[in-house]
Amino acid sequence: MKSTDELMDELMKAANIGDYLKVNSEHMISDELPTYLSNILKKKGLVKSAVIKKSELSEVMGYQIFSGTRNPSRDSLISVCVAMVLGIEETQELLKVAQFAPLYPKNKRDSIIINGIANRKSVAEINESLYDNGENTLNK
Repeated sequence: MKSTDELMDELMKAANIGDYLKVNSEHMISDELPTYLSNILKKKGLVKSAVIKKSELSEVMGYQIFSGTRNPSRDSLISVCVAMVLGIEETQELLKVAQFAPLYPKNKRDSIIINGIANRKSVAEINESLYDNGENTLNK
C-alpha cells in the first residue's frame, strides 16, 4: 500500500491524470461512508443501535447516517467514531472517507478531541472537556 506522501509525489510528477488514476486505482478511497461504517461495525463486532446511543446523536439521525440518507457533519461523525471506540488513526481515516478535514493538533478544539479519543473518553466526557475549555461541544 502506497503512503499518501508517495501518492502525492507521483501525482505531482504525473503528466496525464488518467494514467495516474489507472496505475493507482487500488490506493484510492472507494467505499462510500455507509459501507465503510458497516464494515467497521462488522470488524469490531459492534451493534448499530448501541453505537448510535453512545454517540449521543438522535436515533433518527444516527440511522440516517448509517444508511446514507443523511450526510453527517464533521462533529456528528466524530461522535460516531468515539462511540465505536476508534483510535486516532481509524478516526482520521473515517474523516478522510467522508471528505472531512482530519483532526489537527494545532487546533485547540481538535486537540481536546484528540486527547479524548486517545484516552478512550465517551462523547459526554469529551463534550465536558470542550465546554470546560470554552469550545463548542460535539453536539452543540
